[in-house]
Amino acid sequence: QVQLVESGGGLVQAGGSLRLSCAASGRGFSSDACGWFRQVPGKEREFVAAISGSGGRTYYADSVKGRFTISRDNAKNTVYLQMNSLKPEDTAVYYCATPYYSTISYAAKNYRSWGQGTQVTVSS
Repeated sequence: QVQLVESGGGLVQAGGSLRLSCAASGRGFSSDACGWFRQVPGKEREFVAAISGSGGRTYYADSVKGRFTISRDNAKNTVYLQMNSLKPEDTAVYYCATPYYSTISYAAKNYRSWGQGTQVTVSS
């Protein structure tokens, strides 16, 4: 079972940048796809981005396309989310997760392992 720990969240002004990290422990992470989701109180967890195990395929929600970049360093068992041009509506708790059967999905229900989340707050 992979264990995931997110870090890198914080408070930033609109237009600023943050880089989130998702560090994994356990076997098989380098062959596993990985996704980032975000959630605000009272709303469902929302897909942000995902990356294949090799890093060769990436997927983004329309709301972050062109501003966020997902990448991974399998030697470090870490997936990153570089967030640029941040907007107040990006404020949320951000989670990383690995999907069932290493199949990328935009639905949170298809992910089996989750980190504890990291808070991102963008002030206007």
